[in-house]
Amino acid sequence: MKQPGSVTLCEVGLRDGLQNEKTVIPTEGKIAMVRKLLDAGFRCIEVGSFTHPKAVPQMADTDEVFRALGDVADAELRALVPNLRGVTRAIGCGCKKVKLNVSASRQHNLKNLNMTPEESVAGFASCVEASREAGIGISGSISMPFASPWEGVTPIETVDAIIEAYLAVGIAEISLSDASGMATPIQVSRLCTHVRQKYPQASWWLHFHNTRGMAMANLIAAMDAGMTRFDTSFGGLGGCPFVPGAAGNLSTEDVVHLCQGSGVETGIDLLKVMELSRQLQTLLGHPMESYVLRAGRSEDLIAAHA
Repeated sequence: MKQPGSVTLCEVGLRDGLQNEKTVIPTEGKIAMVRKLLDAGFRCIEVGSFTHPKAVPQMADTDEVFRALGDVADAELRALVPNLRGVTRAIGCGCKKVKLNVSASRQHNLKNLNMTPEESVAGFASCVEASREAGIGISGSISMPFASPWEGVTPIETVDAIIEAYLAVGIAEISLSDASGMATPIQVSRLCTHVRQKYPQASWWLHFHNTRGMAMANLIAAMDAGMTRFDTSFGGLGGCPFVPGAAGNLSTEDVVHLCQGSGVETGIDLLKVMELSRQLQTLLGHPMESYVLRAGRSEDLIAAHA
């Protein structure tokens, strides 16, 4: 297998994780978490989303969090936006990077964004124009590029069409998001190899959910196919409220532990992330899904029995 010398991790627990929790973390708590993540070495953090507060009340204070944080040197603090209104909110509170999303699954897009994929694509140009006029970055993501519970395996032509729609409006940073947690390593290897070869002008992020215990294997397959940028979530928090049986994201602690044991640099302090996850576990009142958080680091176990 091929492995990169280093990877970049984006912590998405503040958005994809907390939006699925019944316990709402106070604004001050979220601000403190961002600062702890920066201290742990993260240079890319998904702080929240600019969605309607009635739809996702856990994200209602994203504007306040960005205003409180202000400009952060040497770090990309991004947020998910569903439409032009979301971009406008991002601009208003000082957010410097937004991410659009469209699903390769028609049914998922209707449930998640209340519009068809074609309607989502039609709105891309105005979002890009507004972002560029304000001088902020913009990227895009594709949910369920591997498979969906409604349509089954996603045709590669469907994924290509969305990629080309993004590229047509000038978005060349694209995330492939296995929101359904249905991807397999073979699918991941094939699609990653395909998009890297067909669209060399684009840069890629991978976002894996661990619904069926395949997320780590899928990440390894993606690295083997040349991918080096991944979303992860502290404690393995996450999921999609619009996907049946959805589970959390790939755990940040588990990925950092894997990389450290494989000689792949992340720049992340594992102990600091574990401490943050333990604190959050207490606040949320339930166990996390991180294996390393439960069992501890391998080197600590070895040292204890030396």
